[in-house]
Amino acid sequence: MSKAIRIFETGGPEVMQWVDVEVGDPGPGEVRVRHEAVGLNYIDVYFRTGLYKQALPGGLGMEGAGVVEAVGDGVRHLSVGDRVAYAGRPTGAYAQVRVMPADIVVRLPDAISFEQGAAMMLQGLTTQYLVRDSYRVQPGDTVLLHAAAGGVGLIASQWLKALGATVIGTAGSDEKAALARAHGCDHTIVYTRESFVDRVREITGGKGVAAVYDSVGKDTFNGSLDCLKPRGTLVVFGNASGPVPPFDLSLLGNKGSLRVTRPTLMTYVVHRELLEPMAAELFEMVTSGRVRIEVRQRYALADVAQAHRDLEGRKTTGTTILLP
Repeated sequence: MSKAIRIFETGGPEVMQWVDVEVGDPGPGEVRVRHEAVGLNYIDVYFRTGLYKQALPGGLGMEGAGVVEAVGDGVRHLSVGDRVAYAGRPTGAYAQVRVMPADIVVRLPDAISFEQGAAMMLQGLTTQYLVRDSYRVQPGDTVLLHAAAGGVGLIASQWLKALGATVIGTAGSDEKAALARAHGCDHTIVYTRESFVDRVREITGGKGVAAVYDSVGKDTFNGSLDCLKPRGTLVVFGNASGPVPPFDLSLLGNKGSLRVTRPTLMTYVVHRELLEPMAAELFEMVTSGRVRIEVRQRYALADVAQAHRDLEGRKTTGTTILLP
C-alpha cells in the first residue's frame, strides 16, 4: 500500500485528500517510479479547480523525480534502478509511488539532484520551448517576461540572458523584482504600482519588444499586445488571472501585424523525438551553470493544501517541491 493525493470533486485546496492507494505492476510501455520529490506548478491548480478537465476521482501533479522500481514490456530506454525525472500527463505525480507511461520519462544526470529534477522539468522544459521554438530568441532581442520571479520566470530570466537578450521582467513587489534582477532581468517593473505598458515603452524608447512571454492571461493580454513592436510575438502560456476572452483577429493587424501563439508543454513531451533533445538542452544549461535551479519552498506532500494556498496567494517565489 502507498499514499497519494486524490480529488473526488473539483474546488479549493480542501478537496485534496491524502489516501491509501494500490500500486500494481507496470503494463506494456509503462514504468513504476518511486518518487524522491514532486514538483508543484500552477497547472495543478487548474486541474484541481476544474478549469482543466479530467475524469474524477483523479490525481494531481505533473512533475516528479525518483527511481525506477519496475519496467513493463516494450520499454527499452529505462531500466530498474535508473534515476529519472519527467513532466507531462497523465496527472498523478502527487504520490509516493506511481505507474505511468514510460514515454515521458527521461534519465536524470547524476550531477542533478532529485529535488532539482522535480523542480525543473515542467518549468525548464517550458522555458526551453518558449525561448527556442514559440519565439526563437536572438542575441540583441529585447523581450518582456511577466511573473519574472515565478518558477518559469527565474529559469527563463537566466536562459534569456544566456542567449544574449535584454530582459524586462514584471513582478508584484520590490522583493520579487530584486529576485528577478538577481536572476538575469536587466529591468524590472512592479506592476502593482506602475503601468508595465508605459514602462516598456520608456525602456525601449517607444520601439516595443520583440516578444512577450505571458503566463498571466486575461489581466495582461491587451497590455502585452501594446508592448510589442511591429511583427512582434505574444506567447501566452498560462492563465493565472483567468483565460483570455475571445478577441477580434483584426486587432493584431491594427497593432502592427502581430503574432499570438498559445503553446502547451503536452504538445512536445508526447513525442520522444522532441522530448529527448529538449531535455538534453535543459540538462546542459543546468550542469554548465548557465541556469541555476534553486528550490525556494519545500512542503510535505501530505501538506499540499497549504502549498496550494501559498501558491495561489502569491506567497511563493521560484520553484517549490513536495516531499513524499
